[in-house]
Amino acid sequence: MFFEPVIEARGLGKCYQLYARPQDRLKQFLVRGRRQYFREFWALQGVSFQLRRGEVLGIVGRNGAGKSTLLQLICGTLQPTHGHIEVRGRIAALLELGAGFNPEFTGRENVFMNAAVLGVPEEVIAARFDEIVDFSGLRDFIDQPVKTYSSGMYVRLAFAVATSVDPDILVIDEALSVGDGAFARKSFERIMALKERGATILFCSHSLYHVAALCSRAMWLEAGQVRQIGEVAGVIREYEAFLDQLAAGAAPAPEEQHAAVSVPTKRIRFTSGEVLVDGEAGKLARSGLSEVRLSVRLQGPPGEAVTVAAAIVVLDDTIIASASTSNDGHDLRLDAHGQAAVSIVFTPILLLRGIYRLRAWLFDARGLFVHAELDEPLELTVEQEGLEQGYYAQPHRWEFAA
Repeated sequence: MFFEPVIEARGLGKCYQLYARPQDRLKQFLVRGRRQYFREFWALQGVSFQLRRGEVLGIVGRNGAGKSTLLQLICGTLQPTHGHIEVRGRIAALLELGAGFNPEFTGRENVFMNAAVLGVPEEVIAARFDEIVDFSGLRDFIDQPVKTYSSGMYVRLAFAVATSVDPDILVIDEALSVGDGAFARKSFERIMALKERGATILFCSHSLYHVAALCSRAMWLEAGQVRQIGEVAGVIREYEAFLDQLAAGAAPAPEEQHAAVSVPTKRIRFTSGEVLVDGEAGKLARSGLSEVRLSVRLQGPPGEAVTVAAAIVVLDDTIIASASTSNDGHDLRLDAHGQAAVSIVFTPILLLRGIYRLRAWLFDARGLFVHAELDEPLELTVEQEGLEQGYYAQPHRWEFAA
């Protein structure tokens, strides 16, 4: 039935036996449990959740949190130590780079082999073969052994096959971060099409921006356990706060930052950008008195729908304020000449003393992937009177009791 869970996990756990020396494996085999020569490592413990048809679950967490282990258990490439998992429907997965490919086989042979593993009849995949190759963009290399492919070529072919076999469940484990910008654009469009057709999707990514844009729910894993699961905005908010706490002691690894991660497609570009303070070109503003206008011009395919996003950042690129045309309900399209001019006005200026940067990005109409980024962040220096501390002056009032 429609409301029956497509994926159901109950008390899921996965334990690995870690040996200090290779010979300890042999000793463990010979003593047959009378003595323990290994230590246990629980990659997952007590994980329970349900996922219904058409839901998109984003899985977030630091490296080593158990995300990939969970996805492998769902796909059946690993068996749980404890608990139970039930999956209903055809599942297609993009896990470790090149998983499921035979490096000695050609791209053509791997397409048919992967389709057979997914249970797709040979005649069906033969009818879709040209579409798969065209989507991957690898027609010139399809008869070469995949061991000669780059990491990006691996991902493009694997994604083209996995999403062309009408999966009921699609599992993506950070694979799209390897592809180039143009392919990332096509990939996200196909993911959205699968989502609209009712496919269930598990999306594991360090880009919290894409998790928020794609997913209806999110799960945060920490040290192999579910820290939080629920509405995506709430989970991301708690996870970001957790990362910020860690950053107070030591900055997270680059892949654990929470900015939007995407490679520009270069289909659409900025042709100019400038900052005006109170209508004049300049970099100096006085807190509470000025209007700052960021103006950009765009160039690309005529009629293309786009999103312009802008942000005020501090010198370490921490975003302190942002806005986008799509989020504010503006339908922005390039004109018949493939051009557009856009300005965002920040007023009043509540920033306190400091050096800030204005950054801008060009996204697709949904705001999922980046077409271009303004080449040089535009700098803004703010002066102030008084001794207030922080990034901005919060409007406030004092009340005194008699």
